[in-house]
Amino acid sequence: MTATDVPTGEPATGDGATGDGATEDPTKAWHKTACVLCSANCGIEVRLDGRSITRVRGNKAHVSSKGYTCEKGLRVDYYQNAKGRVTSPLKRLDDGTFVEVDWDTAIAEVSAALRGVAERHGADKVMYYGGGGQGNHLGGAYSTATRAAYGIERRSNALAQEKTGEAWVEGHMFRAHTHGEFAEAEVAVFLGKNPWHSHGFPEARRVLKEIAADGGRALVVIDPRRSETADLADHWLRVRPGTDAFLVAALGGVLVQEGLTAESWLADNAVGVDETTAAFAAVPVAEFAERCGVDEELVRVVARRMAAANGSVAIYEDLGIEMAPHSTLVSYLHRAVSVMLGAYGALGGISAHTMLAPLFSYGATGNEPRDPVTGGLVINGLVPCNEIADGILSDHPERTRALFIESGNPVHSLAGSEAFRRAMRACELTVVIDPFLTETAREADWVLPASTQYEKPETTFFASGYPENHAHVRAPILEPLDGTLAEPEIHRRLVRATGILDDVDLSPLHEAAAEGAEAYATAFMGLAVEHPAVAAVGAIVLYETLGPTLPDGMAGAAALWFSAQQVAMRHPDQVRAAGHVGDGPALGAALFEAMVTGEDGVAFTRHEHGDSFDLLGTPDGKVHLAIPEMLDELARLGEAPTSYTSEEFPFVLAAGERRSFTANTVVRDPEWRKKDREGALRLSPADAASLGVETGGRVRITTPGGTAVAVASVDDTVMDGHVTLPNGMGLSYSPAGGEPEMVGVAPNELTSTDWRDPIAGTPWHKHVPARLEAVAP
Repeated sequence: MTATDVPTGEPATGDGATGDGATEDPTKAWHKTACVLCSANCGIEVRLDGRSITRVRGNKAHVSSKGYTCEKGLRVDYYQNAKGRVTSPLKRLDDGTFVEVDWDTAIAEVSAALRGVAERHGADKVMYYGGGGQGNHLGGAYSTATRAAYGIERRSNALAQEKTGEAWVEGHMFRAHTHGEFAEAEVAVFLGKNPWHSHGFPEARRVLKEIAADGGRALVVIDPRRSETADLADHWLRVRPGTDAFLVAALGGVLVQEGLTAESWLADNAVGVDETTAAFAAVPVAEFAERCGVDEELVRVVARRMAAANGSVAIYEDLGIEMAPHSTLVSYLHRAVSVMLGAYGALGGISAHTMLAPLFSYGATGNEPRDPVTGGLVINGLVPCNEIADGILSDHPERTRALFIESGNPVHSLAGSEAFRRAMRACELTVVIDPFLTETAREADWVLPASTQYEKPETTFFASGYPENHAHVRAPILEPLDGTLAEPEIHRRLVRATGILDDVDLSPLHEAAAEGAEAYATAFMGLAVEHPAVAAVGAIVLYETLGPTLPDGMAGAAALWFSAQQVAMRHPDQVRAAGHVGDGPALGAALFEAMVTGEDGVAFTRHEHGDSFDLLGTPDGKVHLAIPEMLDELARLGEAPTSYTSEEFPFVLAAGERRSFTANTVVRDPEWRKKDREGALRLSPADAASLGVETGGRVRITTPGGTAVAVASVDDTVMDGHVTLPNGMGLSYSPAGGEPEMVGVAPNELTSTDWRDPIAGTPWHKHVPARLEAVAP
């Protein structure tokens, strides 16, 4: 594969055709799609030679990314054309081997097996895990129909090991998801995040360089490692691993104790102010600064700089704190700091925003049930990932008996990989939908082969823009590989196998779809009232009746009709402001049509900055600053340890660092990495010297969860006592079709389900006590 590398984040360029595809040579045509390797989903254009992606460049017309891409997106052919695709349903035999079966047999037997588990134990003993990855959420939209048809209520996904603590906090404070306006922020703060590699907002590297070059703005990075983003920062707060809570509490303490909060703004726009500011007034700033290892004066300088920005402060948390000690508390503390600065709704601050499909139900916060087996808090209906294996492996009568896994690789991505393998083997039934024979698929009873993200229509629901929000529904650029099916079709067949729609005549919907948008909306709603099954499995009904009327190859996008209607109903003025015309169902239909035909993406809502408070979900339209559980934890923070290491495990391992050539695990071919092929263990020069190891040498890593050997990289960006391994390594891959090889260390062979947040149950991937030993050549 050839491509133009753009490590600085500038637009990728290529020669040949101009982007309209008007060329005689099909290999010179550019096809518009998106990168699927992180949540930014930048728009790209690709050239094809047969089924190979031969060149990639940024799409300058893309509504969000505007031509931006990074080096990762330029190598997506390593995802699309990796070896090891599954091209027929696989059934596990009693001897442990797989046998290929036809689709009709697979659907019939999987359907019967799911119903059998429900008959023996109850449908609530089946867990659905997944629902989408970094670039594909449409499968999750159709899974709602399968779950309804089979009565599956228990579910989880990767959000429950990353974002549930954050969601719990935002539910209490805003009843909505918030995001920062980093392109406009006077002060941008990155907490446990390196957006140079992990992005998280449009044109990340451009924005970072613009902030760094502007003397009137400030870039603040809180990170134990001198990351690429820290290299650009005006203020790098080199916090000791796992002590972020002390630092952020100290920043809030300075604001309150020095009278730097936005008092009049708080009086008008927030409740719970007095008890919150009282809690921060009691923070021992000097002591907490010492505990986190950051000079007290630097803490005060940064707090004052944030206060001087008059609310134009945007803070971004990510996995560096979401998978470390005090994660839910830190999620609260930095939002409390933002609110005390008056940043909510300010230009360059934070705001709630519209969503095509909410990833969390923020209105349910405070009424979460407990898992009947483990007792963990089930936030937004998601069982904590750290507790799935424990629950299955217990003898509790309410334990999960079957797993239905889609667009996820929990054996590799969840803490304690071996425990999840044992849990899968303990289940009566395990079904995996995936294009590849992943680590999880290798343990399954059934593997149903899906098309890749470039062989079907796709989109994501990550969009968090404000005041303008965008959606990009991308068309397939390749035909599905023979023997595979896109997830909408897999779910359609599974739903049909239950007979739930057998007594429903869908012909009126087919006829209405031919008549137009308003006729279809009226017919759909009427049929849903007459037959509740239509509403229950609505995504499949849309796929079967509206899908055939969509542009060629786009039937799988039909489920977005409902999302478009919901957005138009909730935000009609803002949908019209974004350029869509109509009222009622006609407005939703106009938005839907723009989404499924707009190859560069579309704006689906456009607000004014004064609208931020209209997007809050709180009953009084104000920010609820005080969360009693968090204020209690803040009061006890002085009693908490600053280190979780021991004489036996003296190092802190951050398992899963983002680097230039690591991404999510959909890229299985290790050859996609231009450098650091094995995913080196980074350690400081002093630690390397004490171990007697040099770059290129081998180091044995031992943790309470397991042991592995990694290649060493002596790196002066790493703090003494702190070592890092990249994410996405240790995947089984067989380029020649023989026995699979594993390159690098799979991080979760070293993690443990025992280390978790006390509220959300999220794991400590980024803070694993470890022991290191040099391995003789």
